[in-house]
Amino acid sequence: MKRTALAAALLTALTGCSLIPNYQQPAAPVAEQWNTLSAQQSLTTLPNWREFFQDPALQSLIETALDNNRDLRIAALNVDAFRAQYRIQRSARFPSIDASGGASRQRIPGTMNPNGDSTINSQYSASLGTTAWEIDLFGRLNSLREQALASYFASEQAQRSTQLSLIASVATAWLTLQADQESLQLVRETLVTYEDSLRLVQSSYDAGVASSLELQQARTAANAARVSLAQFERQSVQSRNALNLLLGGTPPTNLATPVALRHFKFAELPVGLPADLLQRRPDILQAEFDLKAANANIGAARAAFFPSISLTATAGSLSPDLSGLFDSGSGSWLFKPSINIPIFNAGRLRANLDYSEIQKDINVARYEKSIQTAFQEVADGLIERTTYKQQLIAHDELVKSSTEYLNLADRRYREGIDNQLTLLDAQRQLFNAQQQRISTQFAQLASEIRLYKALGGGYTEEQPQQINARAAH
Repeated sequence: MKRTALAAALLTALTGCSLIPNYQQPAAPVAEQWNTLSAQQSLTTLPNWREFFQDPALQSLIETALDNNRDLRIAALNVDAFRAQYRIQRSARFPSIDASGGASRQRIPGTMNPNGDSTINSQYSASLGTTAWEIDLFGRLNSLREQALASYFASEQAQRSTQLSLIASVATAWLTLQADQESLQLVRETLVTYEDSLRLVQSSYDAGVASSLELQQARTAANAARVSLAQFERQSVQSRNALNLLLGGTPPTNLATPVALRHFKFAELPVGLPADLLQRRPDILQAEFDLKAANANIGAARAAFFPSISLTATAGSLSPDLSGLFDSGSGSWLFKPSINIPIFNAGRLRANLDYSEIQKDINVARYEKSIQTAFQEVADGLIERTTYKQQLIAHDELVKSSTEYLNLADRRYREGIDNQLTLLDAQRQLFNAQQQRISTQFAQLASEIRLYKALGGGYTEEQPQQINARAAH
């Protein structure tokens, strides 16, 4: 019983106490409900990106980006780097056992010996032990280990955040390209209409029916369409280049046929409560792990005020002859404990503790800011979801009425009731309505992507709790 108690006391002494402040999660500085929803469901699971983005072509592009994007590759390597740093810091809690051997031969001249004869001294050694192992009585090493572990967790959340941003960026870039190409096709069709009108007016002008004013109006409309054509040709190429950068290369050759913007669909997004973001958003989780790392660093700064004990201990063999190195009676040992007590350091330890506490306060503010930013992004996404649907309905009605207006203007112009200016105005109004419809459709789809990103996306691999449990072991 006495031996058991002694062993437990020794284990407690070697393990050390902890001076890390008790961690308390800061309260979320946001409302408990969204002011744009009447009902919510807590802890709602979001669809993963394959379920949310249902277009096969877009799925293929996202897979390519996840394999080749350099930013995501850097984020993954950063995780590996922080994992290695954690393992390095964890190893400092354990003694480092080293084996060493050595040999020396020295000739002593006769002038250095009392008898006047020169001699040769030989010494051979072999030892096994530890050198300057710090016994973590006050938890300094354990605090640094906790800090490294939290930083490692933060890097994993940073990787998830990079992955989610990449997925959203690829989807947005793909939709941007489709919107530019649809606008380009609309401009080409409009230019054909304007050129047909220009040829008709030119024939009427040559016959003395149309005036020079009507001819210049037709030319102006055709030239304006050519300006728009060059603009959207440029934007289409630039959009494709931006997409290729995100992909880390060129798109797959077997890409499926793109879906028109008006037929592009996403999976339904269950929103849930604001508190769900604290467990889902990778940037919020990263900020909280950074806060935990800063909290653990305070423990290390506190422990620096207390004495530190280091131990050097070796056991081995010494012999003047190599053949007798392991003979009976050649054994040797060394036990060398040392203690370091801080007495005067010109306020360095106090300043280091103050700095650690200030860094924690900074990380608290960053954590709260990340929550507020997430809340704003989700709230903006929810109001965009409602208003863009209403705006699209209004744009459909605008395109419909503009088409009817053009048909009436064209018929009245051909019958000689209205002039060319009314027809050109109808053509221009229909073109603008159709172009705005494409822009609004793109904005509505892009807002759905932003909302998916703001909600934290769907987990594609491990839950944070699974990551924590794996890294802790």
